[in-house]
Amino acid sequence: MAKGFNRPPGGGGGSQGNMMQQLRRVQEQMAAAQAQLAEETVTASVGGGAVQVTMTGDQICKAVTIDPDLLKDADVEMLQDLLQSAVNLALEQSKGLASERMGPLAGGLPGLGF
Repeated sequence: MAKGFNRPPGGGGGSQGNMMQQLRRVQEQMAAAQAQLAEETVTASVGGGAVQVTMTGDQICKAVTIDPDLLKDADVEMLQDLLQSAVNLALEQSKGLASERMGPLAGGLPGLGF
């Protein structure tokens, strides 16, 4: 008798079905985490609070706040530098938040070799 002659069709029982269930569950959890990230915000502040940038966890800029006193000096280069720093800091914080929320889900599933 050949090896595997009496095995059930489908290649060995429910392990593939379990894996598909796990994949669906992880997909649902990732979708929920992404929806939550779209609602959560981080705010980066630079220049002693002169410039603030608020960004969602999915890297959408929601607000830029500039202290009116900063504009009295009318130093365009300084304002540009502060804006750039605030946006980059907010992006970094937003990516950190996303990594914190998605990291456990993106770790792979057992048996997939990730």
